[in-house]
Amino acid sequence: MCRLARWPTVRLVFGRKKQDEIIPDAAATSPVKPGAKNRPTPTRREAEAARRQPLVPTDRKAAAKAAKLKEREARTKQRQAMMNGEEWALLPRDRGPQKAYIRDHVDGRWNIGEFVLPIMILGLPLTMIQNATTVTMGIVLVYGAMLATMVDLAISSFQLKKKYQGRFGGPPPKGTLWTVAARSIQMRRTRVPKPQVKRGQPPR
Repeated sequence: MCRLARWPTVRLVFGRKKQDEIIPDAAATSPVKPGAKNRPTPTRREAEAARRQPLVPTDRKAAAKAAKLKEREARTKQRQAMMNGEEWALLPRDRGPQKAYIRDHVDGRWNIGEFVLPIMILGLPLTMIQNATTVTMGIVLVYGAMLATMVDLAISSFQLKKKYQGRFGGPPPKGTLWTVAARSIQMRRTRVPKPQVKRGQPPR
């Protein structure tokens, strides 16, 4: 009788142990739903602390210095990008493949206009010397350089018009002559953006 009375108790204990081992934790095995938060909802105090930011920085001098430094770095980066001819950094008047083609045309040739400034620096002082020969030499240098520049500019514009029409199927836009003249009289190293082609190289 005693042995038979123990059996139900033993079976009940083993049954509970087996059941505890098989049933997993519902929270640990719950699948992660796409699009859901999958995290506990923050309390109101935590949400307010996350949104709370100081309107005025504690150290105003340090904040102003950091802002100036950041602005300076941004200007330096934009300046470098403009010098390299990157499209996003160029002025609106200098953007587009047409304007790049015009710049390459000027940069790919020898322009008399880029030597005008050194010639004028040399010739103008000669015109102030009290000597007829020296004054005449200075005048010839200055006005001769200006005349040669105008002739070279006309030749360059004619060549550009012909090549541009062959490339883009139409005449150059308005203001092209001014663009060619302004870039031609600048020394090569001072042009912005800097030349992207070598002398004698055709436009890209």
